[in-house]
Amino acid sequence: MTSPSTEQVSPQTLRRVIIAAGIGNFVEWFDFAVYGFLATTIAQQFFPSGDASAALLKTFAVFAVAFAFRPLGGIFFGMLGDRIGRKRTLAMTILLMAGATTLIGLLPTYAAIGVAAPILLSLIRCAQGFSAGGEYAGACAYLMEHAPSDKRAWYGSFVPVSTFSAFAAAAVVAYALEASLSAEAMGSWGWRLPFLIAAPLGLVGLYLRWKLDETPAFQAVKQEHAVAHSPLKETLRNHGAAICCLGAFVSLTALSFYMFTTYFATYLQVAGGLSRAVALLVSLIALIFAAAICPLAGLYSDRVGRRVTVMTACVLLMVVVYPSFLMASSGSFAASIVGVMLLAVGAVLCGVVTAALLSETFPTRTRYTASAITYNMAYTIFGGTAPLMATWLISTTGSNLSPAFYLIAVAVLALAGGLALPETSRISLHDVGAQEKGAAPLLSR
Repeated sequence: MTSPSTEQVSPQTLRRVIIAAGIGNFVEWFDFAVYGFLATTIAQQFFPSGDASAALLKTFAVFAVAFAFRPLGGIFFGMLGDRIGRKRTLAMTILLMAGATTLIGLLPTYAAIGVAAPILLSLIRCAQGFSAGGEYAGACAYLMEHAPSDKRAWYGSFVPVSTFSAFAAAAVVAYALEASLSAEAMGSWGWRLPFLIAAPLGLVGLYLRWKLDETPAFQAVKQEHAVAHSPLKETLRNHGAAICCLGAFVSLTALSFYMFTTYFATYLQVAGGLSRAVALLVSLIALIFAAAICPLAGLYSDRVGRRVTVMTACVLLMVVVYPSFLMASSGSFAASIVGVMLLAVGAVLCGVVTAALLSETFPTRTRYTASAITYNMAYTIFGGTAPLMATWLISTTGSNLSPAFYLIAVAVLALAGGLALPETSRISLHDVGAQEKGAAPLLSR
């Protein structure tokens, strides 16, 4: 009898898997992105102050606090995903994120309830972070465990596509609100609308995910009675070195991603002097560009392998980040677009190869737990703090270009960690026993 691990997944099933993983991930990240794009408006509503810079710092601090709960969410949902399956776990993450985001849209402001408003905002953001901790790594595992081994990066690239598309959609909504509403209307009720969209989008994502079957790889684990009883314990015992090496590379993925998708809209206003609406338009163009080139990055990684892709991404970011920030601070619309696109190319390469490595580095029985811990620890330390660190660096040094040097330093760390990993572009994700006990992945024959 043919086991799920050896069955060829049909193109029709792969398309449905891409749509379900992508749309669910889109919903998650649309909700998360809205907060970043509306940071200056949220600062006025929840952190009123005579010092606009201090209010913005507090807003980004709440953004960072949410990331402290991502590792906890990654551990919780990762263990759940390795025990009950990817499908049901991903349904839970989207429900929690959509519910929390809807609550932000209904939250009273500082003017209405005082200090309770920013406290409640922080608590709800923590719930968002907790759910996001189980989303991305799970979506990658779900898609990768269906994909053929020679095209995993290409198929996996549609997870970053959905992420960049979510940020683009959030930018469109924010830009439309900025362009069509007065400052008074935006501050009174306009900022709430993007958060309230989360409720119907969450239901759509839940339906799409619930209609699909479990992955062939996880079905094989169940069929062999090899489901991990203590996935966290196994992960920490067997895969510590891999987590450290991959985490070092994912740190660059996290930093470049949030510098590009969230912080740059603010940077274009603060350093470049662009209006909020124009800054969002620049970000929107760059996000659409990033989504469009993700599959090309996937094809490149499948062709040259993961290690070459890692090296390409790190070196590229080291080279382009300084001119990228320089052009973005010029105040020129055209130069700002070119600058942010330069950063986008490196961020896309990092994101696409990360999507593949998260699943290829770890065995099926602990894949969700190990990849979620790796991904979320890196994103907590380097992603969630990216806007805060960039704002602080500029404030402390007086140089608008100081965040560029910070990214270069992290790129050096990422290069060392990424090149310490074995080549995994052709391994089988179904060889459950072959990769246990921390063994190096075996090449598929």
